[in-house]
Amino acid sequence: MKFLDQCKIYIRSGDGGGGAVSFRREKFIQFGGPDGGDGGRGGDVWIESVDGLNTLIDYRYQQHFKAGTGVHGMGRNRHGHNGEDIVLKVPVGAQVLDEDKETLLLDLDRPGMRVRLLKGGNGGFGNAYFKGPINQAPHFANPGLPGEEKWIWLRLKLIADAGLVGLPNAGKSTFLAAVSAARPKIADYPFTTLTPGLGVVDLSANERFVLADIPGLIEGASEGAGLGTRFLGHVERTAVLIHLVDATQDDMVQAWRTVREELEAYGEGLSDKAEILALNKIDALDEETRAAKADELADAAGRRPMMISGVSGEGVTEVLRAAMIQIRAAREAEKALAAPDPETPDDGEPRGWRP
Repeated sequence: MKFLDQCKIYIRSGDGGGGAVSFRREKFIQFGGPDGGDGGRGGDVWIESVDGLNTLIDYRYQQHFKAGTGVHGMGRNRHGHNGEDIVLKVPVGAQVLDEDKETLLLDLDRPGMRVRLLKGGNGGFGNAYFKGPINQAPHFANPGLPGEEKWIWLRLKLIADAGLVGLPNAGKSTFLAAVSAARPKIADYPFTTLTPGLGVVDLSANERFVLADIPGLIEGASEGAGLGTRFLGHVERTAVLIHLVDATQDDMVQAWRTVREELEAYGEGLSDKAEILALNKIDALDEETRAAKADELADAAGRRPMMISGVSGEGVTEVLRAAMIQIRAAREAEKALAAPDPETPDDGEPRGWRP
């Protein structure tokens, strides 16, 4: 399945049906009176986040979505049928942006969220609605109200607990394949990973998290070099970043700095996230070289990197455990923010002590 994480679509709610102008005409009934029914309401446009989707590919080949139009009213006080609603189903983590691609309208970060984007037009009243002692035979009815329309952008930000960042060929895909059941493409050339990938890491029965792998960053990515920084949006929701640095390259310090600079240039709080620094591919180095490389990177980063190898598995469990600690702390913080304050009642005023 092709990965698609942003698209522009046109949505329109349905027009309301017009009211009917009709009079009751039956044999032996001298004064029939008006009996025009009301028009039906136009359909609404809804958006819903569902599990099981991880791409917006459904909106690649269809960009126009229109809800049903309400049926006109009819005689004998028959109400027109309401127009059918239309529901846009998107993956969890999708965002709805205005046509300017900057104004955030909606963030569907939980499964089962269902929000109405556009309301359908109301149906018009038939002439039976307007009858009264003054006007006993109205010869007019209301037309249905038009629906709403607009262009919107859909942007997907994958829901992951931890994210992998680093230069191309830092070993991110190998690491993801080693710790999860994901099978990303692995090769010995840059930009093997062209789209983000997800994998579920199982440390134990009660320790499980989702790990995201994004394409590698290079110097100038924030200005469009390489694949740019577009895919960094998929690690915005993570609790921790695992920064992999290739231990076999000549200038490790510059590699680390390059990625850090691109994270800061991107913004959105990525540079402030908890980061686990890991020196990868140590299986290709001897003990003396490992220590020298670790000391060099520690002097530049201000903290000692963890030593790992995605191929041999050395140090991988320790990195995952460290990531799990950060994820658990973030989850506890979220629960604390979501929990109601016992000292504050529903009316918003603190209870305090009372005699």
